[in-house]
Amino acid sequence: MSLQTLLEQATNPPSGSVASSPFSADSFDASVMSTYGRFPLALERGAGCRVWDTQGREYLDFVAGIATCTLGHAHPAMVEAVTRQIQKLHHVSNLYYIPEQGELAKWIIQHSCADRVFFCNSGAEANEAAIKLARKYAHTVLDIEKPIILTANASFHGRTLATITATAQPKYQKYFDPLVPGFHYVPYNDISAIEAAISELDEGDYRVAAILIEPLQGEGGVRPGDVEYFQRLRKICDETGILLIFDEVQVGMGRSGKLWGYEYLGVEPDIFTSAKGLGGGIPIGAMMSKKFCDVFQPGEHASTFGGNPFACGVALAVCQTLEKENILQNVQARGEQLRAGLRAIAAKYPHHLTEVRGWGLINGLELQADIQLTAADVVNAAIKEGLLLVPAGPKVVRFVPPLIVTEAEVSAALQAVEKAIANII
Repeated sequence: MSLQTLLEQATNPPSGSVASSPFSADSFDASVMSTYGRFPLALERGAGCRVWDTQGREYLDFVAGIATCTLGHAHPAMVEAVTRQIQKLHHVSNLYYIPEQGELAKWIIQHSCADRVFFCNSGAEANEAAIKLARKYAHTVLDIEKPIILTANASFHGRTLATITATAQPKYQKYFDPLVPGFHYVPYNDISAIEAAISELDEGDYRVAAILIEPLQGEGGVRPGDVEYFQRLRKICDETGILLIFDEVQVGMGRSGKLWGYEYLGVEPDIFTSAKGLGGGIPIGAMMSKKFCDVFQPGEHASTFGGNPFACGVALAVCQTLEKENILQNVQARGEQLRAGLRAIAAKYPHHLTEVRGWGLINGLELQADIQLTAADVVNAAIKEGLLLVPAGPKVVRFVPPLIVTEAEVSAALQAVEKAIANII
């Protein structure tokens, strides 16, 4: 089935495909915990870069499940992979060899600097695995009794207790103390600060075991890493034995215009993590490492659902489609188009908009700090223009469409966001 056919079906759904009773936000809120601040619409179907709400209204989706729907919605390769795998074998446990898991791991290794892969279900779990691996390496190889992992201010690494502790943003940590010990925070892209932290923490005895950092900070405002900073980090780690860990949960799997964010920076991490785009929207996470720091033994880490046949079969189809359809070229071209358009809008409204930054199809439009206008205001106004966007902090609007977005769709999104901004300033 072609993507055009799926698009036609989504635009004109067959009889009986719409929910039998009208959607009620009140009924939803009465049953579901209030852990999310939701925008006032309910989505029910999609095709490519478009989604439709329960009222039948169409939107351009420049959220993509927060940088997750790599191939967009209802891509034929995913439809075929989901159908094939669910009819064959969807879940067993890691008590047995899982061929689909092995094939996906092999693909990742062949297309990255990794030697080993551990599979789980999410980015938070992938980062938990990396933290545990780094701690075991610290105890068993570096002989560090109480290891410390350095992370960056404004980072985001997940919602578990360990990963919100690693996430150096107090708003995510409030009310969840006592937090997990063993983390220390430093400014992002500031090499002198990280050198000072290592010197201070290691005074008298080695304590710093790893540096966990994003090649580009997503939730922290779409802030790309500086090449010189990351190359210096790699040199420091090589000289000290500290592990360099990259959180590629948001920027990996082609979103940057390269398969992995570290390729932008000209360095290789010792450990890196992936999730979000790896499964194209099917939940899966992965933690990759070089062979020298693969110190896990049987029973030391595990996941019931991690690496099951269904998730791995679909993720492998996503990976192979990225490669076969040369999608990274589209990411690069559409990213350049999007940034050029956003810069033109920013130049038109200099008292309200400031910087445009990003890689590939992860881009941020920053609002002036001294005005009342917020990213959420822009997102709400864009919804009225048929465009879905997502904040990256209070003053940055994030643009993360599916990687198969077209030139015409980017142009339409730029027109919509400009109209939205004009309507609210």
